Amino acid sequence: MSDVAPLDVAKQIADVEVSINSVWILVSGFLVMFMQAGFAMVETGLTRAKNAAHTMGMNFLVYAIGILGFWSVGFALQMGGVGALGTLGGDGTLASEFTVTVAGRELGLFGTTGFFLTGEVFTPAVATIFFFQMVFMDTTATIPTGAMAERWKFLSFVLFSAVVSMIIYPIYANWVWGGGWLSTLGRDFGLGHGHVDFAGCSVVHMTGGIIAFIGAKMLGPRVGKYDRSGMPRAIPGHNIPMVVIGTFILAFGWFGFNAGSTLAGTDRQISVVATNTMLASASGAIMAYIYVTARYGKPDVTMLCNGMLAGLVSITASCAFVSAPAAVLIGGVAGVLVVVSTLFVEGRLKVDDPVGAVSVHAVNGTWGILALGLFANGRYGAGLNGVDGPVRGVLYGDWSQLAAQLVGVAANVLYVVPVSATALFLLDRVVGNRVSTEDELGGLDEPEMGLQGYTGGAHTGGAITPEPDSTLVIMAGE
Repeated sequence: MSDVAPLDVAKQIADVEVSINSVWILVSGFLVMFMQAGFAMVETGLTRAKNAAHTMGMNFLVYAIGILGFWSVGFALQMGGVGALGTLGGDGTLASEFTVTVAGRELGLFGTTGFFLTGEVFTPAVATIFFFQMVFMDTTATIPTGAMAERWKFLSFVLFSAVVSMIIYPIYANWVWGGGWLSTLGRDFGLGHGHVDFAGCSVVHMTGGIIAFIGAKMLGPRVGKYDRSGMPRAIPGHNIPMVVIGTFILAFGWFGFNAGSTLAGTDRQISVVATNTMLASASGAIMAYIYVTARYGKPDVTMLCNGMLAGLVSITASCAFVSAPAAVLIGGVAGVLVVVSTLFVEGRLKVDDPVGAVSVHAVNGTWGILALGLFANGRYGAGLNGVDGPVRGVLYGDWSQLAAQLVGVAANVLYVVPVSATALFLLDRVVGNRVSTEDELGGLDEPEMGLQGYTGGAHTGGAITPEPDSTLVIMAGE
């Protein structure tokens, strides 16, 4: 009796821990799913009333497209070779990774188990991870809808979103989170703990932001965005209260995004992650306010929202690994960087991004990845990616971690740019990517969606504001 009881108690404790972890992961996933509403409100508020149904429609349907695309193909490519799920009882169902051998090391490229979640693969642990990873993927798929808003043909959007969920996102996510080659740079080549991205600066935000940049560049600017001399004109959004509410929804959901990435409700670092997330969001908003007010005399509410979102993006990689002052610094830099980047992308690169998605996600996703390599303080992450000791950045003695972060950034660009550009090029040849000029000028709600976002004639059109005297009006966003 005495020999059996301790074993039974130990098993019960282990089962309870797995249950707590499962509930925590799922609840965090529920929060991330609700971010879809935040994205829809931010993007729609920052675009014109005549396109409200179209913009909302993209943000709505991308969720459904993403679920089925990720369920059928994407999840297996991302997580099919991840190995034992340690916080979920060590479930080892997903254990088949396609690898290549380089310099005597096996480098993982994509998983090969879990397509359609059929048969014995569909365990409770796998279902939990699928749910959580799916809502992260859907965040990536949503980001391009803002940058390509007001001129993207709906059918092209549908098909391209399927490509994102099935191929573009899962492959890079495998390299970082699924046991692929970027995660093993530390174990195999001595670069820190490999490419570390706690909750998605590179996996989610860089990927989505780079896709947004390529898509907006290939579509071209909205009619009337640039004058004959090439100076951008402001095309104001129609509903600033909607933008602010959407931003708060995103900030709320971000606690699930970051804190949930512990993948363990029993991990005491959750409180550190949540607090760092909040601090960075605040400093991002404050520094955007200070910078915009100093430069233009008055704050721009949309840019304040933009600054908060940039702060949230920038802390996403390092939220578990940095001190509170470092979190404030990381978010504050993002708040300024997003303003500078918005002006550069719109004014110098001539890329029309109605909601600022490129600056918020691509630019500050990159900054967030590098910030981990600088500020990780060595208090967390022991054993991560099979490397002994905690994660440390340059300021705490490990230059190699920054090197791993840089490799991950380069890999993201070198993979996402050509694949997304090729997919959009082929879609343009098959179905066309851009709506007609006539439909764009009249509004996309009727021709693309069959109904108006607003009825009664109170919200129609959406004129371009007159060109200011050689002043670039800031347009902020998602």
